[in-house]
Amino acid sequence: MADAKRILHIVSAMNRGGTETLLMNIYRNLDKTQVQFDFVTHREEKCDYDDEITNLGGEIYKIPSLGSAGPINYIKELKRITSSKRYIAVHSHTDYQSGFPILAAKLTGINKRISHSHSNQWTKGNSFKEKLTLKILRKIIKYSATDYCACSLEAGQFLFGSKLVDQGNVHILKNGIDVSKFLNLGECTTSVRREFNIPLGSNIIGHVGSLSHIKNQEFILKILRQLLNEGLDVTLILVGKGQLRDYLENEAKRLNVYKNIRFAGSRGDIPRLMKAFDIFLFPSIFEGFGIAPIEAQCAGVPCVVSDVLPKTTDMGLGLMKYVSLDDSIKNWAKEIKKALEINKPEDKTVNNNFSKLGFNILENIPEWLSLYGINND
Repeated sequence: MADAKRILHIVSAMNRGGTETLLMNIYRNLDKTQVQFDFVTHREEKCDYDDEITNLGGEIYKIPSLGSAGPINYIKELKRITSSKRYIAVHSHTDYQSGFPILAAKLTGINKRISHSHSNQWTKGNSFKEKLTLKILRKIIKYSATDYCACSLEAGQFLFGSKLVDQGNVHILKNGIDVSKFLNLGECTTSVRREFNIPLGSNIIGHVGSLSHIKNQEFILKILRQLLNEGLDVTLILVGKGQLRDYLENEAKRLNVYKNIRFAGSRGDIPRLMKAFDIFLFPSIFEGFGIAPIEAQCAGVPCVVSDVLPKTTDMGLGLMKYVSLDDSIKNWAKEIKKALEINKPEDKTVNNNFSKLGFNILENIPEWLSLYGINND
């Protein structure tokens, strides 16, 4: 491993989010004697993937965020890190803030500096000052980066602009998953029902995502109440952790749906849980792509999702229904009831579609290595 080529990834924290899970899917399947990943994160506390990264031979540098350190100190700290090893590439996943770590990499003399867009929306607001801030941040990225990547066309257009996308200068890296983990699992529903004390006749609605405003779990609670009011026996499993946990529990009690919810927290057995879901619900306010619905389809689960998700999230299995957040709660409930009638596809069909559309992570690895200038012989 001492002679392995090293790539430094910049992320917020290595918890079980979509971007982080994507990186781990790649990392697990690399030949560690040839290629190693290290990570810069911005959380002091221990994160979900920290132990696994260390066991795989990677290093984690925990530093203050750009907002708390300030641009000058932040760049100084990153220059120190990027100078500590012979990194062949720095790959930043912090969206509109990614210009700062790749600027540090440029000042250090690292030849491959990659800005990767995982979002399709500016979250700070639309005032003149905020729009000007975004414009400046984009200029820093364009000055510092050698390569531009995005999880979808929409995410690429948001961060880098339509011109770069139209010119073919933005590399769309698909959010592939390890398909094998979702296939040939056998029957999972019985053990999941037993674990969460879910009655046999209750339909299981699943959701996987950080408990946050963007993932819109408050909207899910309203849909759950509507379904229960319409007489449908349903139990919601919320998988994930986040700052809104207490608020969502209180809101569930206020709406009188708390007994129909299971807060599962962060989990390492997502394929097993997905297999037990009858419906996957994902009404995000915005998404660069959305890896959780990809995983749900791989598990053969019908998905009802907000129409802000790119249509490229549809794996052609007849499982995806896109619904506008402007639609009524009643319409969302109606679509969920219709989705409950969908037959789940066979594993062989799932495997074929994922390979055909390029979302099998094992088939994506050469593309990632090529991005870093590594020959995959």
